[in-house]
Amino acid sequence: FFRTCCALMQVHTPLAGLVLALLSVLLVGDTLAGRPWADGDGRLQVHLVPHTHDDIGWLKTVDQYATGLNSSIQKACTNCILDSVVQALSRDPARTFIYVEQGFFWRWWRRQPMQVRTLTKRLVAAGQLQFTNGGWCMHDEAAAHYIDMVDQTTYGHRFLLQEFGAVPRVGWQLDPFGHSATQAALLSAEMGFTGLFFGRIDYQDLALRRNQSAAEFIWRASESLGSSAQVFAGLTGSYGGNYGPPGGFCLDLTNCE
Repeated sequence: FFRTCCALMQVHTPLAGLVLALLSVLLVGDTLAGRPWADGDGRLQVHLVPHTHDDIGWLKTVDQYATGLNSSIQKACTNCILDSVVQALSRDPARTFIYVEQGFFWRWWRRQPMQVRTLTKRLVAAGQLQFTNGGWCMHDEAAAHYIDMVDQTTYGHRFLLQEFGAVPRVGWQLDPFGHSATQAALLSAEMGFTGLFFGRIDYQDLALRRNQSAAEFIWRASESLGSSAQVFAGLTGSYGGNYGPPGGFCLDLTNCE
């Protein structure tokens, strides 16, 4: 499976490992909840979703994450990821990639020559480079005030609209520690998102959803707002927990054991 994935990706750049390090396998539907991996005719539908999850500050400063400095703490370079992705997408129109955090994308974008900007806009228009969430960061849903959540999301969406005419349609909250009805209602359904994907839920809720094949559902986030505040929701990652691939699927060329 690993060799097949790599062959399909065919990413021949020095920084391919950085791209593949961010590759999650999203197994859609009942397979997330523990049902047999092959149904009917025995074929398994696997969705490979190359995407970013770049913390706007965690173990390193934002500038260090952007430029790749201080690699003794963590090997991470968002500028390198974007350089590699744009090159790889331009070589094959069948390739796609999802970028999430506009705080890092903007830092990369403002330093690009017109030739790279023109190429990037072409990739966005063709649907090869797509944006989910679209905020400046992937904000926390518990500690952050809702005004700050709205402001940072608005800032990122305005940038994408002005530069690319792009409007994100999918919520992508893979790593906040817990998830709120405010996010599902105000910052997903009422924003026009068609779906919201997230990864960290209570372990008891996760176990129940696995057992009941309920990794995907309609989140009715507000009784008073009714249908305008309901959104399709799904769990990501290893059988519906966080954002990594299932156990045993080593997709990171730099950290395989």
